[in-house]
Amino acid sequence: MHTNDKTAYSFLERNIIQKTSILLAVFCILLSFQACSSGDELTEEEESSSNETPSTPDDSDDLVENSEFTNTIAITLGSTLSVTNPLAGSGVTVTQDNGDVIIKSTAENVAYTLSGTLTGGVKIYSDYKLKLTLNGVTITNSDGPAINIQSKKRIFVVLADNTTNTLTDGSSYATSSEDQKGAFFSEGQLIFSGNGTLTVAGKYKHALSCDDYIRIRSGVINVTSAVTDGIHTNDAIIIDGGTININASGDGIQCDEGFIIINDGTITVSTVDDGIITSYEGTDTSITPYTIINGGTITITTSGASGKAIKSMGDLTINKGKITITTSKSEAEGIESKTNLIINDGTIEVNAYDDCINAKKTLVINGGTIYCYSTTNDGIDSNGTMTITGGTIISAGAAAPEEGLDCDNNTFKITGGTIIGMGGATSTPTSSVCTQYSAIIGNVGTLNQLVRIQSSTGDEVVTFKNPRAYTTLLFSSPNLKANTSYVIYTGGSVSGGTDFHGLYTNTTYNAGTQSATFTTSSIVTTIGSISSGTPGGGGGWH
Repeated sequence: MHTNDKTAYSFLERNIIQKTSILLAVFCILLSFQACSSGDELTEEEESSSNETPSTPDDSDDLVENSEFTNTIAITLGSTLSVTNPLAGSGVTVTQDNGDVIIKSTAENVAYTLSGTLTGGVKIYSDYKLKLTLNGVTITNSDGPAINIQSKKRIFVVLADNTTNTLTDGSSYATSSEDQKGAFFSEGQLIFSGNGTLTVAGKYKHALSCDDYIRIRSGVINVTSAVTDGIHTNDAIIIDGGTININASGDGIQCDEGFIIINDGTITVSTVDDGIITSYEGTDTSITPYTIINGGTITITTSGASGKAIKSMGDLTINKGKITITTSKSEAEGIESKTNLIINDGTIEVNAYDDCINAKKTLVINGGTIYCYSTTNDGIDSNGTMTITGGTIISAGAAAPEEGLDCDNNTFKITGGTIIGMGGATSTPTSSVCTQYSAIIGNVGTLNQLVRIQSSTGDEVVTFKNPRAYTTLLFSSPNLKANTSYVIYTGGSVSGGTDFHGLYTNTTYNAGTQSATFTTSSIVTTIGSISSGTPGGGGGWH
C-alpha cells in the first residue's frame, strides 16, 4: 500500500470510528428521553448521557508540514509557459494545449508552484499526493474549471503569504467525460493553508468543490459568486481557521454525505438558500450526517424562502463560538437539526422569519448566551423534548399561537439557566422533572418596556427590557427560590451596568409601577391570565 493510500485510509478509519461513536451517543440520548416522555424523572446516568458530544477527527496527515516534498516544479503562467521541471523525463510533464496547462505526474513527493496569468485552465493528473502553491495567479477559463485536479489523493493547497490569487470558470463547460463541478475542483481531498488570499467566482456551478473532503486551516478565501454552492463536498468539510467570505445563489457551505466541523475561523455567508448544511437524505445507514461547531465567528444571512442558516440532517452540536444569523423570507429558519440539537456554549444571536432554533427530536441547552427573535413563528422550537440545564436565553416568539419556547406536548425539563421566553403563548415546564423554579406571567408586555422582578425584600431577580410586545412570559432562574414572595414592576428606568439584548446586569433600577405579586408555592407558578399554549408532558397549568 502506498503512503498516500495509508493516509487516506487513516482518515476514513477515523471517520468510521467517529460515526460509530455518534450513533452510540444518539442511541443513549433517545433512550434517556424516551424514559421521561411520560413525565418520569431522568436518572443521573441518563441525564449525563444527553450532555455527551461526539469528538472531532484529527488527522496529522492533513498537516502539510508533516509531508516531505523533495522536488518542486515552478510554473509561470502566460501565453507562453515558463517551467522549471527537475523531473522532466522522470515522471512529470507540463504542456499547454489550446490555452490549458496540463500537468501529468507519476512521481512521488512533488510540489508545484503556480504564478502568473492564464486565459485557460490548469489540469493536474497525479498518482500521489502533492503540494500546490498559489503564488499570485489569475486564472480565467471560459469553458471549464480554472483548476481541475483529476487525482483522488491529498492536495495541499498553499496560499503564498501576501499574495492574491483569483480563479474564474466559464458559465458553460466544454463537453468532457471527466468530473468537473466548480471553478476549483478536485477528485481528492483539498487542504488549504498559508496566509495569502484566494478569490473564486463560480459561474457554472460551485466555487470550491471536491468529491472527498475540504479542510481549511488558514488563509483568506473569498467566494464572490457561485451559481449554486460556495463550498461543496461529498464527504466532509473541516474549518480550523482562516477567513472565509461567501456570496452564493445556492448554499454557502454544503456537504452531501458526511459531516461539517468548524473549529475556528471567521466565516461570513450571504446566500439565497441554506448557509451551512449537511444535506444527506438517503437510506444508506452507514452515512451519518452531523455538524459540530467548536468555535469561530460565524455570520450568516439568507435571503430566500425556506432557507436555513445552519441545517443538519443529522445531529447538530454547538460547543463554542459566536454565531449571528439573519433570515428574512417565508419559512426561513435560523438553526435546524432534523434529529438532535445540543448547545453547550457560545454566543448565538438569531433574527429569523420562521423558527430561530428548531430540533425535530431532542433539544438540549447546557450553556451559552442565546438571543432569538422570530418574526412570524416560535423563538425556540422542539418537535420532541426540550431540556435546559444552563445558559442565558432570551427567546421572543410571535403573537399567539406562537411561543418563545415550544416543545409541543412533550417533556420540557428545566434544571438551570436564566430563561426569558415571550410570545403569544408558551409551553409549560414539566413539573415532575424540573428542579429549577419557573413563573409564567400572563400580561400585556409592550415593546421596550422595562420589567423588573425582585423579592419582597427588594433583592433583584431579573431586570430586562422587552424586545417585542407579548401576552405570555416564561421566566426561570436560579434566583427564584421555593416558597418566596416576589414583586413584578413594569416601567421605570435603569442606569449603569451592561445588557445583552435588554437583559441587564450590574444595573441600578429606578422603580416603575407594581403590576403583580406571586409566591413560588410550586415548581411552576402561573400569574395572571395565560393564552392557551402547549404544556409539557406531565406538566400542566398551576
